[in-house]
Order: sequence, then C-alpha cells, then structure tokens
Amino acid sequence: MNIGATGKSGEDRVAAYLRKNGWSVVKRNFQCRFGEIDIIAENREYIIFVEVKTRKKNSLTSPAESVNFAKQQRIMLTAQDYLSKVFCEKQPRFDVAAVTVEETKDGKRFHLDYIENAF
Repeated sequence: MNIGATGKSGEDRVAAYLRKNGWSVVKRNFQCRFGEIDIIAENREYIIFVEVKTRKKNSLTSPAESVNFAKQQRIMLTAQDYLSKVFCEKQPRFDVAAVTVEETKDGKRFHLDYIENAF
C-alpha cells in the first residue's frame, strides 16, 4: 500500500464528506513552522481544523489514537498561526477524521469515523 497515496485518498474522502454536509473547504494542507493542518473548512457558525488520520484495518493503533497530546498542541499552534493571517470571527473547532482502509479482493474499502470537538 502506498502510504502517501492512501493518506491523500483519505483526505479527499473527508473533504467530500464535509462538502456533502454543508461545509466549505477553504484550505487543504496548510503548513507553517508549527506543523500542518490537513483540512480547514467553515460554515456559518464554525471554522474547523480537521486532522485526518488514515490507517489500515487491524493496525496496532487506531487512526484516532494517533492524534496524541503533542500532535494536538501542534495543531492548535498551527491553527493560531492560520487565524493570525486570515480574518475570521467564527468559533474555531478541532475535529479528527479517522479513516480505516480495508484491502479487499475488489479493491480498497474506506470507513470514516468523524469526531467533532475531538480536543
């Protein structure tokens, strides 16, 4: 399994999920010196910073478990950097999208567990 391609595929699926649920994706893969945020999206009330983690089914750790305290801190610093550059009066929120990939004889099957207000 190509890790980079699988991760991007997971991010693409999460972006499509957000759009389907009324969110506008404003930025993908925002990077600064503190780290990276996979997806930044907004609706009328919130601006959300989404960490997407994609893992194979039956991995040692679940995708959500891999967003540990240190990772959360980097995401929050990166979000502060983004908000310092872009005017936004919306309430920020931090979500985690846990994508699990299962290899089947017909190809790959993706399962999304979307966690709002993850931290």
